Amino acid sequence: MRLGLLAGPENDWRESLAKVQIAEELGVEFVALGEAWGKSIIPWLATIATNTSNIQIGSSILNTYSRTPAAISQEYAMLEELSEGRMILGLGSSGANVVEHFHGVPFEKPLSRIREYVEIFNTLIAGEKLNYEGSFFQMSRGFQLHYNRTRNKIPVYIAAITPKSIRQTGEIADGIYPIHWPRGLFEDLRASLKEGASSSDNPDKKFTIAPFTKITVLDGSQDDDEKWLEARGLIHHYVNRMGVFYWQMLERNGFEAEVGASRAAWAERDRETSVLAISDDMVRECQVIGSQEEVRAQLQERSDLGADVQMLYMPQGTPDEFRTWLTNLTA
Repeated sequence: MRLGLLAGPENDWRESLAKVQIAEELGVEFVALGEAWGKSIIPWLATIATNTSNIQIGSSILNTYSRTPAAISQEYAMLEELSEGRMILGLGSSGANVVEHFHGVPFEKPLSRIREYVEIFNTLIAGEKLNYEGSFFQMSRGFQLHYNRTRNKIPVYIAAITPKSIRQTGEIADGIYPIHWPRGLFEDLRASLKEGASSSDNPDKKFTIAPFTKITVLDGSQDDDEKWLEARGLIHHYVNRMGVFYWQMLERNGFEAEVGASRAAWAERDRETSVLAISDDMVRECQVIGSQEEVRAQLQERSDLGADVQMLYMPQGTPDEFRTWLTNLTA
């Protein structure tokens, strides 16, 4: 069972860094963080790179609209030097709300844009001359990106959940971040990735499935009801407030009734009914919830079903509390 950590700087970046260092000590192999309309994650990744030695480091999702592919290549070249070759680039399209109303950029043809982005990034990271003719980007002066390379390829992971985007990810990337992907469908996901890889230069490449994984530990107390509500609330947020892609994915993957009921109640601004429409089965399929022993068993089961590296949301609390939490998960 392989674990990763979704770890932001939170309110006190020093405490968050201490947690990342504890995670590295306890065998977590990958730490990542996404970026939406909050603080830039690049300085945070640099901080982790210079204060750890073995753990892989990356973006969970950087959108492909707010920076040019050359700009992110420049930033990752520096991060590669700081980390001595431990970086992973995680990309996603984000959505129209953030792209157009925060960054002020038209949200156009996300699949075509992410393909061009990856191709340009790979060219620059490999040290090759950049001559490119695409729909979004055209470069013809043969610029090269010079830095102290330890390798000519940085792995690229993509947050993809639609059938077409999953197949494209299999073709152009090295890993995938599935969000709220049902545990029983990881092998179906891998089959779609392999289908996409068959169109690439490396059809037999090894691919990493790295699902975002929320963990809720129940202890039999009165707090368990509130914990269940919190677990439902995260799925509810994606179903009702994160655009069409997530609820459509969950509908396709067996939760049409829950999605329909939740969205109907939300349309009436009945949040309580909308949240409660997220069933126990839906939570158990998309998250990890139960007693300490059940949580460990579920993590192992998800690994056996095809989750290569499970990206755990870092919990609130002190570094000492985090050490106890993570030790209990891996005991």
